Amino acid sequence: MESTDNKKKKLAVIFPGVGYNKDRPLLYYAGKQAVARGYELVQLSFTGLDWSKEKLKDRDFLLDALDKCLKMTEEQLKGCEDLSQCEVVFISKSIGTVVAAAYESKNDLTVKQICFSPLAIIGDHVRKNGAVLFYGDNDPFADYRDIEKIAAEKDLEKVRIEGGNHSLETGDVICDIRNLEMIIQHVDESFIKSITTDLSQQHLNEKKRDTEKRV
Repeated sequence: MESTDNKKKKLAVIFPGVGYNKDRPLLYYAGKQAVARGYELVQLSFTGLDWSKEKLKDRDFLLDALDKCLKMTEEQLKGCEDLSQCEVVFISKSIGTVVAAAYESKNDLTVKQICFSPLAIIGDHVRKNGAVLFYGDNDPFADYRDIEKIAAEKDLEKVRIEGGNHSLETGDVICDIRNLEMIIQHVDESFIKSITTDLSQQHLNEKKRDTEKRV
């Protein structure tokens, strides 16, 4: 007997930034809220990269790091459930947003993507209508105009943090706490709390259109 959507196992996979790990505020609280909504949390880690923040502006470095992080992701998820049979949300930060989008595309999955401080090369991988982007307009590593262009081209939901840097922080502690609360509420309301089959149906429709084009 086939499982209905509300019987599927629920998995939330954390794709960290290289310098922003699972214990930092955005990933920590988004992960805790996923658990509160019944998701089993899977924490990835990316190690062994020759990293500095300035390299986030270097496309060649990013492409090399993406390849290495995808291999680490494959290895760390090897013992996991079959993701195609689960309800899955990818929660990601910085370069992790690119890895998460590329992993979904490479493995022909349909997941919910929650992307914090995405880098511009996410546009090469993210699925149409497949993510919500949280970004700052004071991020030195990702021009907010590039992110908004990608959101428009791919029909992605976007949440812009005024004055937000690459950690979505402004330097005003009280403002940052209020923004964090707003962000996690949005994560909860838009992705984690709501269980639908819309994404799966859209993916099937896209496959059908692709098949029809090749015939």
